Amino acid sequence: MPVEAPAETPVEVPLEVAASYRARTRGLLGRDGIEGAMLLTPASSVHTFRMRFAIDVAHLDRRLTVIALTTMVPGRLGLPRLRARHVLEAEAGAMAAWGLRVGSRLGVRLTAR
Repeated sequence: MPVEAPAETPVEVPLEVAASYRARTRGLLGRDGIEGAMLLTPASSVHTFRMRFAIDVAHLDRRLTVIALTTMVPGRLGLPRLRARHVLEAEAGAMAAWGLRVGSRLGVRLTAR
């Protein structure tokens, strides 16, 4: 009898979207932290020059599937990922706490304001 793995429990996280050139360029610069995460789109790499805190970085393909995860300390330049179309940034340790790993698919739910 086959054993089925339990379905992943979705974790809701506040998400900021940086879709314009200006918003992607600014990213998390000048902040002391972030509640939730920031999605840079389109993007395939990030840097942490002039940042005040370490971040978790998830590179996502066009279907929002995680293809790479890393933690970056301030003052680093991340290499572009070939298949990455989006980058998700959060405070260091947050993605592990959410259970995000390579192969996870990001779900985005828009709410009315």
